[in-house]
Amino acid sequence: MSIEVYRDAWGVPHLRAADPDELAFAQGRVTALDRAWQLEVERHRAQGATATFLGAAELDWDVFARRSRLADTARRCYERLAREDAPTAAWVRAYVDGVNDGLAEGARRAPEFAATGLTAGRWEPWTPLAVWLSTHILFAGFPTKLWREEVARRLGEEWTELFATDGPGTAGSNGWVVAGGRTASGAALVAGDPHRFIEAPGAYQQIRLACPAYDVVGLAVPGVPGLAHFGHTGPVAWAITNAMADYQDLYRERLRRLPDGGVEAYGPEGWRRATAHTETIEVAGGEPVVIEVVETDRGPVIIGGAEEDDGDGGGGPGNTHGDRSGGGPGDTHGDRSGGGPGDTHGDRSAAASAVGHSPVLEAVSLRYPPRVTSALGFGVLPALLRARTVGDVDAALDGWVEPVNVVQAADTRGGLLHRVAGHVPVRHRSNSLRLVPAWDPAHAWEDAPAPLPRADVDGHAVMANARGLAAPLGVEFAPPHRADRIDALLGASADWTPESTAAVHTDTDNPSAARLLAAVERASVLSPAASAVRDRLLAWDRRMDAESADAGLYAAVRGAVVRRLAGHEAFAALREPAPYPALFRPWLALGPRVAFALETLLVAGPVPAADVDRTVREALDEVAAGEPPAAWGVTHRLAPWQALRDPDDAYRPGLGGDHDCVLSTSSVPGWTDLSARASAARYVWDLADRGRSRWIVPFGASGVPGDPHHLDQLPLWLRGELAPVTTDWQYLTKEQG
Repeated sequence: MSIEVYRDAWGVPHLRAADPDELAFAQGRVTALDRAWQLEVERHRAQGATATFLGAAELDWDVFARRSRLADTARRCYERLAREDAPTAAWVRAYVDGVNDGLAEGARRAPEFAATGLTAGRWEPWTPLAVWLSTHILFAGFPTKLWREEVARRLGEEWTELFATDGPGTAGSNGWVVAGGRTASGAALVAGDPHRFIEAPGAYQQIRLACPAYDVVGLAVPGVPGLAHFGHTGPVAWAITNAMADYQDLYRERLRRLPDGGVEAYGPEGWRRATAHTETIEVAGGEPVVIEVVETDRGPVIIGGAEEDDGDGGGGPGNTHGDRSGGGPGDTHGDRSGGGPGDTHGDRSAAASAVGHSPVLEAVSLRYPPRVTSALGFGVLPALLRARTVGDVDAALDGWVEPVNVVQAADTRGGLLHRVAGHVPVRHRSNSLRLVPAWDPAHAWEDAPAPLPRADVDGHAVMANARGLAAPLGVEFAPPHRADRIDALLGASADWTPESTAAVHTDTDNPSAARLLAAVERASVLSPAASAVRDRLLAWDRRMDAESADAGLYAAVRGAVVRRLAGHEAFAALREPAPYPALFRPWLALGPRVAFALETLLVAGPVPAADVDRTVREALDEVAAGEPPAAWGVTHRLAPWQALRDPDDAYRPGLGGDHDCVLSTSSVPGWTDLSARASAARYVWDLADRGRSRWIVPFGASGVPGDPHHLDQLPLWLRGELAPVTTDWQYLTKEQG
């Protein structure tokens, strides 16, 4: 082989090879050397096998991964890819071969393997597709439909969308493209930052991939070949954000056991046999757990269904712990169309037909595009690497499937792109809102997906998960604050440079504070101490800077208001736990829902206006009576997800920003100031000179503790600075061997 590996000053790998397949091998191998532990954690997550070495705390993710058929779906998608696009399938295999070639050596470098007793395994050709699926299966937020069911059933139909907002369970991003007419160089800039649960090692890998066919820098997803989300080929650059589209559905299923032990499901054509088998999950330090995996014509059953299920784990969809995807209470009660899970009224024809059979069991199935189409869109990945114009990027993305993204791109010819990419099924509107009955044919998917919106770019364009370009494809979007703020900042200059974009990335203005501050201003009949708190807040500049004591004061008052509103009698019915899997807590727990819908709840909802005002007064009194709150960054600290937690406080520095700031660092007001979600990377792609591009990740290029490049980017990331993208090979260091 003719593979060459170079490193820049930050340890970022720059790879050269003779052809794309050899380069894919090199990408897989260097990733295994740098991030063996991360790769093996992701492989086990995708296969529902993390409990085998991390213990029972990970069992419930494993149950979900197996019941939702993630690994089997990846196999199907790879088999279709091999049939229809053999060159891309071979390219993926080359990446896997590289991973397998480097994994044992990488594992020897990573102390986590010895700590857990894990030995490096073997990747299959479909494993990268499984990693992609497990990483993004919760992106579309289907558990929100469970939440709406609970609100409608417990609080009333009129409040179903009261809490509509993005929250820490939803992945989002900032992104913007600035046309050449508004930059100092006269060429476009593409910039932004993806917001994800922060992981250590990081969710994105800085890398360069060069061969005679192309030379691309970008941010890769470890375990997946190519540069799916963020890349710069020289002539063209692209980036994405979560479109907030709705493309996954939950169906209320009726199941019954057959005399031979099989399972039937009741659908539009009556009772039809479902597929069913058992799987055993090994648990480190515990007994193996046997689960039943059932799939109806709609999709895999992810909640309920097994006669032994009681909603608390052990083979059913029970509680999860310690998972980066969250966890929490819920309920499997149906909607008002009758006969749903937990509903003993409505359509009884199914139950009547079950006379002589086992009892009818209630369940929920998940329908998602790759399971239906056996396609993930991996053919797009090598096409992006070969792209030279926005037209090339645009054409490639026509084949994208999941997740559904807003994409921006720019090229050196002045071309600009702003569009949605992905597969959104066409179906009844109610599918996007709530659980729907599996037996009603009105809720079937049409064969062709929905058309995808696009827009022209006039000077600049912003994508920040707000209701906008992708509005026809979704239900819940981020508040407009980040998008509006970025738009205003970009509009204030016509001389943007890669360096000056740091002022956008790190902006800490908090527009979402306005309504609470208005309520604070209305507060009257306060104690002298509470009046002093009120006066400080009204004089505050709304910036959530880490060193700001006033930002810390605001956060303390906000938290007190959230706790009191969540404890109001109007929400009493929503506090009762319900037997949905704990994996879905970010979408189902009342506290976070109140926290992230606070702007709405201050002016609308079931809490009377007088009670809202009283709540704010009481919150001011509470904060005034306690110890003075510390500066915001003292309590607002990074809390990254780690499969094996490292107690080193170096991973947990103080942060500025807040959920609705451009510097988006999400906590759960009222419960914790710790931030689990923030910028998983920041980038600026310069179309005038790729060598002036910039990037940064939260920790470093290496996933190996103690490596010089394990945490070396963290100080820059904290200060909002970006590291240079070095493209001149003479300034890189060649690795030997």
